[in-house]
Amino acid sequence: MASGLPWGTVTKSATQPVNNTFAYLDGGWRPLTECTVPVNTHALQYGTGCFEGIRGYWSGDRINILFLREHFQRLAGNAALLMMKSPTVDEMCTIATRLVRQNEPKHNIYIRPMVYKKGLTLGPVLIDVPDGFLCYMQPLGDYLDTSKGLSVCVSSWQRLSDNSIPTRTKATGGYLNSALAKSEAVMNGYDEAVFLNDRGQVCEGSAENIFLVRGGELITPDRTADILEGITRRAILQFAKDLGIPAVERPVARTELYLADELFLVGTGCQVSWVRSVDKRVVGAGTRGPLTERLQRAYEDAVYGRNPAYASWLTPA
Repeated sequence: MASGLPWGTVTKSATQPVNNTFAYLDGGWRPLTECTVPVNTHALQYGTGCFEGIRGYWSGDRINILFLREHFQRLAGNAALLMMKSPTVDEMCTIATRLVRQNEPKHNIYIRPMVYKKGLTLGPVLIDVPDGFLCYMQPLGDYLDTSKGLSVCVSSWQRLSDNSIPTRTKATGGYLNSALAKSEAVMNGYDEAVFLNDRGQVCEGSAENIFLVRGGELITPDRTADILEGITRRAILQFAKDLGIPAVERPVARTELYLADELFLVGTGCQVSWVRSVDKRVVGAGTRGPLTERLQRAYEDAVYGRNPAYASWLTPA
C-alpha cells in the first residue's frame, strides 16, 4: 500500500474529509471512498454505535496526537457499557498512529474512531448483533472560532438524561439531541447552544463542556449533571490546579451564566472557546477574561508541545 498520499491545501476552517486518504474498516485498510456499509446496517438504522474525537497537532515536522490512550480507554469503556466489544486499547492506538503515518498530513487533524453494530438484522436490540470498528481522519482547524467571543443561547431542547441515553458514552444515536439544539441556535443567530438537564441545571454545550468564573473561582457542572466526562475538561481542571486557580465541580443554575464574570466552552473540537454573551446578556466585560486567557494559553502551549510538563499528553506519529 502506498504511503505519502497527497493531502491538498487546507484552510484554517476546513472540516471535510479528504477522499484520497486511507481509512480502517473492520480489519482492512482502503481508500476512504471505498469504506462503505450496507444500507440496512444496524448502526445506521438504530444509531447503535459510540465514537471518539481525537485531535492531532502539526508541530512543523510531525503530528502529535493529543490524549491518544485516554480517548481509547474511554471508547473501550463506553462500548462495554453499550454492550459492544471494541478492539483492545493497544490495538486501537496502533491503528490510529498507523492511520496518521500512512496519510502523512502536514497540518492539524481530527481522528474519528467508532465502535458500531454492523449486523443486518431488524430490531433495536444490542445482544447477539456483531460489532465493527472503523477509524478515519480529516483536516480540522477551529471547530469554533477561538479568537472571538461566542454568542450562545440556552436551548429549548433538554439534555438527554443518564437514564435515557447516557451522554457520557458518546453514543451516535444520542447526537440527534445535540443536532436539534445546535440547529435551533444557529437558526436563531447564535453560535452555540447550552443545554439544561431534567433538573433545570446547566449541563453543557451541544458538543462541549462548560466552565464559568465567579469571584475568581473556576466552576463547572459536576459529573452527575448528565455531562460527557470530557478529556479536555479534565485537562482544564489540571491546568487550574497547576496554576493555583481555585476550581470546583458542582451543580450550576441557569442564572449563574448571566452573572458570570467569565464563561468558556471546552472540548476536543472547540478547544478553549470564550463566550461573549448568553441569551443576549453580555458576560462580564464582554471580553476574554484573564483566567480564560491563562487557561487558553496553557492549553495551546501543551498541545503544540511548547510546555514539556505536559509532554506525556502527546503521542508522536
